[in-house]
Amino acid sequence: MTTGTFLFLAFIVVQRLGELVIARRNTARLMARGAYEVGAGHYPVMVALHSAWVLALLVFGWNQPLHMGWLAFYAVLQVFRVWILGTLGARWTTRIIVLDEPLVVRGPFRFIPHPNYTLVVLEIIAAPMVLGLTWVALVFTVLNAAMLYHRIGVEDGALRGTGRHAAGPARR
Repeated sequence: MTTGTFLFLAFIVVQRLGELVIARRNTARLMARGAYEVGAGHYPVMVALHSAWVLALLVFGWNQPLHMGWLAFYAVLQVFRVWILGTLGARWTTRIIVLDEPLVVRGPFRFIPHPNYTLVVLEIIAAPMVLGLTWVALVFTVLNAAMLYHRIGVEDGALRGTGRHAAGPARR
């Protein structure tokens, strides 16, 4: 394994674990403010899907060289991630949490209805391509599309029930 490949894979693992910690903390704070969760039944499936994606990157990518064009694109996506997280602050979570407050409509939410989902779709493609794993990008893109089809429907339905318009989970 090259140092570059090790650092890339380590970044993904540490980032994903860190996001779970942030999401858990933010979810608890939102719930304490009177928010509630919808769609909890599919959450373990989503976690399994993303865990399998990371595992596939580790198992099949550990000895692959980095493709610098894709790495540059992945780095740009991380800037997008920081913009999303910075815009949402304590309202960002990996769960579908409904809070009786106005939806966030600044930052990337001015331009894209579901910026966090858009980011994840692009990452599921880009990270495997950094390692030349086209088949991993294809398989997990299809699986993630099925998950997002269900998840966005659940989320939009919950928001319609509150009189709000469709929004990404992180808009809470």
